[in-house]
Amino acid sequence: MSKQISTTRSNRPFASFWSASDAQQRTMIIGVLLAVVSNLLFGILYFYSNLLQPLTGTQVFIWRMLSMWVALVGFVVIRGRLGYHLDILRNLKTAKQWAWLLLPTPIFFSQLWLFMWAPVNGQGVQVAMGYFLFPLMMVLFGYLFFGERLSKLQWLAVGFALVGISLEMMRTQSVSWATLWVCGTYPIYYIMRRLQGITAMTGMLVDLTLFLPIALGYMLFVAPENLAFVMGSSLHMLLVVSLGILSVLALKTNLDASQILPVNVFGMMSYLEPVFLFFLAITVLGDSFEMGMLYSYGLIWIGIMFLIAHGVRQLRANRRNNKPWMKGARVS
Repeated sequence: MSKQISTTRSNRPFASFWSASDAQQRTMIIGVLLAVVSNLLFGILYFYSNLLQPLTGTQVFIWRMLSMWVALVGFVVIRGRLGYHLDILRNLKTAKQWAWLLLPTPIFFSQLWLFMWAPVNGQGVQVAMGYFLFPLMMVLFGYLFFGERLSKLQWLAVGFALVGISLEMMRTQSVSWATLWVCGTYPIYYIMRRLQGITAMTGMLVDLTLFLPIALGYMLFVAPENLAFVMGSSLHMLLVVSLGILSVLALKTNLDASQILPVNVFGMMSYLEPVFLFFLAITVLGDSFEMGMLYSYGLIWIGIMFLIAHGVRQLRANRRNNKPWMKGARVS
């Protein structure tokens, strides 16, 4: 009997590995899988503007906001968490607290708009590069505004990225506004949300609810033909519904991964999203990639490698010292 059991286990190597792993290793595997799924979903969403043509990127963005609000509210209600989020908002007593809550909302709108607009307007590569630069900018913001000390690897990462951006500016006599907007304003959004102590889900509910009357007004009074276009096709309706569901699913898996993984591992996994976006932009979406971009973008990617190396070194140091995990905090 024991021989039969051992033979069965040998035929299922993953099951054997899973049972032999300790709880922390299994948790790490689950977190990594969630992070991969999350970043794959964001990559799929990047392609939705193409699927819904001839709608413009702006129109797809408005449909996404509507379907995302429905999906997110439905998800929160089903889980019985709506009261929890409302209690957080009830605790905001002063006008200053509400002002701080609403201040980052325009950044959120602009980022989701750009994410839908860029792929069908020749800015897919530039937005992907903005997401590559985002973690580097977070490091720089932490140094400038919070006095966080940088390691040599982090300084090298920032230095290579800055040289790469400078070369690209010299080559083109400009730099993409889409790249600058992503990497320049997204850190402000995340930092403000963190300082407020507002959860990502609560902030998202507030942002989407504020945009709801704008989206409905646009569909009903400004461009009713878009409503007729989507409602007139079962395929288009399915795409719009799935746009909201996939957006919430991507957010949920990303949030779960951020709560499970150490911050360094989660930060490294976050680079999967811009890799997927970049690959989609130059293959499926057909964005141009000039050979001259290899030098400037190559330096930026070298900087990213230094940042990943810093994360690996810090993770190993924590393991040697048996330090508790610091959970990730970034939410895409």
